[in-house]
Amino acid sequence: MKITVLTDNCAGDRLLAEHGLSYYIEHNGTKLLFDTGHSDLFLRNAEQLKINLREQLELVVLSHGHWDHGDGLRYLDHKTLVSHPDAFMKRYRKKDHSYVGLSMSQSEIENKFTLITSEKPYYLSDEIIFLGHVPRVNDFESLATSFITEEGTDDFIPDDSGLAIIHQEELIVLSGCAHAGICNTIEHARKVTGINRIKAVLGGFHLKNMDRITEKTISYLKENNIPSVYPSHCTELPALAAFYNAFRTSQVKTGSVLIF
Repeated sequence: MKITVLTDNCAGDRLLAEHGLSYYIEHNGTKLLFDTGHSDLFLRNAEQLKINLREQLELVVLSHGHWDHGDGLRYLDHKTLVSHPDAFMKRYRKKDHSYVGLSMSQSEIENKFTLITSEKPYYLSDEIIFLGHVPRVNDFESLATSFITEEGTDDFIPDDSGLAIIHQEELIVLSGCAHAGICNTIEHARKVTGINRIKAVLGGFHLKNMDRITEKTISYLKENNIPSVYPSHCTELPALAAFYNAFRTSQVKTGSVLIF
């Protein structure tokens, strides 16, 4: 089980960085790309790492429909793409009404990819599951949003999803931004798979401050004895510092390779 970080906010040795996320996953013969960042940087970093995505890759998973996770799709084609059906909605920031959705429409994407959309969990292989819609069940996550829809209503990113990877009867849970809440995502992965033991959690946690949400998240991860925690991308410095103090986390950088 191998995860290679192709795009993240922090640059690694000889590789570049951007505001975005893209992971290349290899597990028991399945190879897939989880998000693409917002440019062709994931391809350029992959080339530096001797990974030929155009030839080796057949499957792409989109965690949600934000530009910094899916605009790199412009640089791929002839792949199978899996996403939530709401990933293609137009969406904006509340503060300045700047556009944060995907640059390509659903019809444009359908011309480039074999598109599969699912609100329900979708098995990519026997051991890798796209989680589909993540229920918002706890009392501290996904309570507010800084985004609005084209109609001006609050956008809680209903398409936000992740991956559950079964490895040695444990779960590795990946999130793009965890707008649904990383704890909600973990609980959904448990329910979908029937596996309670979590080996690792990796990805954007969308935590900005050392506040109640971050404190409750850390408490949840500790109470559930999750040994490996890798917050990255949209997890900002105050929260990253809190995770470091709690778990002695390593910083995720472009080029980081995690082997389980």
